[in-house]
Amino acid sequence: MRFYPLLFSTVLRRMDPETAHHLAFRVIQATPVLGGLVRRICGPDPALRVRALGIDFPSPFGLAAGFDKNATGIAGLGNIGFGHVEVGTLTRHAQPGNPKPRMYRLIGDRALINRMGFNNGGSAAAVARIERARLAKHRPVIGVNIGKSRVTEVADATADYVWSAQRLAPIADYLAVNVSSPNTPGLRGLQEVELLEPLLAAVRAASLGTPLLVKIAPDMADEQIDAIVALAVRLGLDGIIATNTTISRDGLQEPAESVEQAGAGGLSGEPLRVRSLDVLHRIRRAEPNPEFCVISVGGVTTAADVHERLLAGATLVQGFTAFIYEGPLWARAINRGLVRAGFRGNAAA
Repeated sequence: MRFYPLLFSTVLRRMDPETAHHLAFRVIQATPVLGGLVRRICGPDPALRVRALGIDFPSPFGLAAGFDKNATGIAGLGNIGFGHVEVGTLTRHAQPGNPKPRMYRLIGDRALINRMGFNNGGSAAAVARIERARLAKHRPVIGVNIGKSRVTEVADATADYVWSAQRLAPIADYLAVNVSSPNTPGLRGLQEVELLEPLLAAVRAASLGTPLLVKIAPDMADEQIDAIVALAVRLGLDGIIATNTTISRDGLQEPAESVEQAGAGGLSGEPLRVRSLDVLHRIRRAEPNPEFCVISVGGVTTAADVHERLLAGATLVQGFTAFIYEGPLWARAINRGLVRAGFRGNAAA
């Protein structure tokens, strides 16, 4: 683990974050060539297996949406220890996303600011890649995150989501409806219950039994979170993913000038830890039923962070930003730390 911090401090931190991401991703995509060896080194202990959404997850720890936007690295990410990989966000229409540069590191805060804007090749183009990934004998659970195309008016958002759900739900282990990114104009307004209810009901019908979750923002009032939990339960959704990135810039250690230069976008990483944990507690107070899946994400770095979320009622935990800072053995370290902490999944062999 010592090599990666040296590489990051001397080379990667000087590269554009998006360029560094693509470089690292190419290495991960190549790991299936040595799949058996990598899995033996990095694969999770069978004691960590968790049963959720009617599926056996190899580990409660997975990779959040945003890293593998086009479902091109599922096998490699599973090989290095992630129990599930949530691909996307995928949209009905292929789109380039926002102009570059659009990702910034706040190293002093171990955080990122991104305004990627759902850059992806479109839902239909990902179908064949996900189908191939499903054929692998050893694979992570595959979640598919869908969002609204930028060219689609908010009034037409439901049809946009349904179009993607019809193509992706049949090949996804679970489907996630993203209405919480701050980087698509008008998207977060869909979290208002009167708009969200018909959208989720339509996607639920189109998903044809595939487990369905909704991903929410951390910036809502607690009462709005309660309302969305109640809505999800009423509609028969399988769970909630909490949370997406935040538009807040409170409490950062980086100089204000650096933060201002980074500009608009969603903040992720360590500064989101407290709010994300608070939202998890709020959801579990509103819906304590353990069959209702809560995937906690935001500010997770160590095995102790993951274990804390699990003890607080999370069914599964996701990370992303710390992957940039911790390197390719991060999931392995999390999984080994969970075993040392005495965690044992409810589907352990």
